[in-house]
Amino acid sequence: MNQNQIDYSSEQKHTISLHVANRPGVLIRIALVFARRGYNIDSLVVSPASNPDYSMMNIVAKGDKRTLTQILKQLNKLIDVVHATDHTGEDILQKELALIKISCTQQERSEVLQLAHAMKCDIIDISELVVTLQITGGSEELDNATQVLGAYEVIEIVRTGKVLMAKGAEHTA
Repeated sequence: MNQNQIDYSSEQKHTISLHVANRPGVLIRIALVFARRGYNIDSLVVSPASNPDYSMMNIVAKGDKRTLTQILKQLNKLIDVVHATDHTGEDILQKELALIKISCTQQERSEVLQLAHAMKCDIIDISELVVTLQITGGSEELDNATQVLGAYEVIEIVRTGKVLMAKGAEHTA
């Protein structure tokens, strides 16, 4: 394969934003487009757009570029989709949030709190045997934090999907 060719066969995570009509049933129609092509949605965030008649969707899904190209074409044909864009590889603003609940003894608590401070986690709840942390950042930051904190007894992790926004004056979708 030369430099100008695209490798359509390799799977990677794709970050997609959609500007959609704020109507019942839109989410299921979008999910069906992914399901028909065998694409699994890894994360999905829906938020209101500046106009209340519309919403913004951010979807992360893993698969090959050829299938994603077909999915984007189908999404852009849906009546309720104003615009769908693949932001994979673009320089965009993206963040996630995770809440991590850790069971720890009194002796482990100071270690957990030191790690939390080093990883820039916020401590949002402390009880006798449980510490709950909040961390925001890129996906890799959250992956690293959950891996490090995995050395302790993690009771529960709840993660948002990616929220993303184009830099500067450009609109995201």
